[in-house]
Amino acid sequence: MIIWLNGTFGAGKTTTAKEVIALLPDSRLFDTEKVGEMLWHVLGVPERDFQDFPPWRGLVVETARQVLDHVGGTLVVTQTVFVESYWREIHDGLTRVGIPVHHVLLHTDRDTLVERIETDEEPWNVAARQWRLDHLDDYERALPWLLREARVVDTTDVAPAEVAETVLREARPGS
Repeated sequence: MIIWLNGTFGAGKTTTAKEVIALLPDSRLFDTEKVGEMLWHVLGVPERDFQDFPPWRGLVVETARQVLDHVGGTLVVTQTVFVESYWREIHDGLTRVGIPVHHVLLHTDRDTLVERIETDEEPWNVAARQWRLDHLDDYERALPWLLREARVVDTTDVAPAEVAETVLREARPGS
């Protein structure tokens, strides 16, 4: 199974993933950005968004399949995907290889997102602050399809542990 945490930068994907993994035995983080970094290295174009490379989407599916075949359990993915056709390609590919996908949109209002981004002191996030802020409009444009395709979990003023528990309730069979 895959629990895919989607949402814009500052919505709480990484924090929620850590909590989910702590609560869910036999789960592990699958950082799909590492697949993108490998493609940047191989293709020599690190200035492009790796999601725009068709091989990224196929490699995410194949890597997930092989990892789950090897170790089983649950993969928790923290990857923002704002392009509906990219999401559809990944989701359909995972479904074709028999991997259940629980797509969760971590959502909060814009003011909260701006505050979180501007007060985040993690070194990498400080360096990417403006980039993260610049993508809030992309998130708002993607919201209509995200709201159709994902279970929405509001992270505004909700403790990360509670968000993780909600995500896990949503991912249980039959929910």
